[in-house]
Amino acid sequence: MDRIDLFRVFTRVVDCASFTRAADLLGMPRSSVSAAVQELEQRVGARLLHRTTRKVAPTQDGLAFYERCQRLIADVDEAENLFRQSLIQPSGRLRIDVPGRIGRLIIAPALPEFLDRYPGIDVDLGVTDRAVDLVEAGVDCALRVGELEDSSLIARPIGKLALINVASPAYLERYGVPETPADLTHHYAVNYASPSSGRIEDWEWIETGTTHRLAMRGRVTVNNAEAYIACCLAGLGLIQIPAYDVRPHLEAGELIEVMPAHRAAPMPMTLLYPHRQHLSRRMQIFADWLDSILQAQIIF
Repeated sequence: MDRIDLFRVFTRVVDCASFTRAADLLGMPRSSVSAAVQELEQRVGARLLHRTTRKVAPTQDGLAFYERCQRLIADVDEAENLFRQSLIQPSGRLRIDVPGRIGRLIIAPALPEFLDRYPGIDVDLGVTDRAVDLVEAGVDCALRVGELEDSSLIARPIGKLALINVASPAYLERYGVPETPADLTHHYAVNYASPSSGRIEDWEWIETGTTHRLAMRGRVTVNNAEAYIACCLAGLGLIQIPAYDVRPHLEAGELIEVMPAHRAAPMPMTLLYPHRQHLSRRMQIFADWLDSILQAQIIF
């Protein structure tokens, strides 16, 4: 039995939590399934399964190996069907990592349409504002907002995200409406601390093609987008935020844009994935779909 067949047997045992059930589904004797798992454990030099009389469960090493096997099997299946792509549906599992607000507000609501269109593709959606090491975490692709630092990954530019300056009516009634950056010295901001570095972001604006920065006064500091918006709604200060993030609040009059002629530079959005995924058909299909929904909803 070759290695990929060993992988298939092992993953089926994990899925079924039973050697007997896996053997039935694979059409193999139970003894052959057990022997295949033993051979695989000898090959990798680690115990992959906890075995009891009632249940079979992966060890910690086995669970990590199971996730890797799933991706390898899907890649092999895809490679074998490389020249029949027009006749088959793409299949396999994708592990995606996206920023919190985009994941919850844009991607998750749109996923049913994608999964209905591609029933062979399953998606593990990671939603976090912290940077994730794609290779170490086994992530197939990650959506990043802002300037890139890691050049070792394949980068697909998606577009740019417009940033606007907003405040609540209560704040503006109390402190007045800032008209130009010179007015900011008389105002407060809700300060935003980077989740990864803890550094408080400066207020920014573009003037005659140059980016200007100012450390704003602020009585409240937050480190996630929900709290950032909530504090602004509560009248605690000005914020700079992607326009899509507060569109419902703007439409409801709960927030008001200020200094529209002095916005910060738009933020680039990029889809990153390891080189090994560059030719994956399911990866390219997902990337094209993600590009289309972002273009339609939040990118200018």
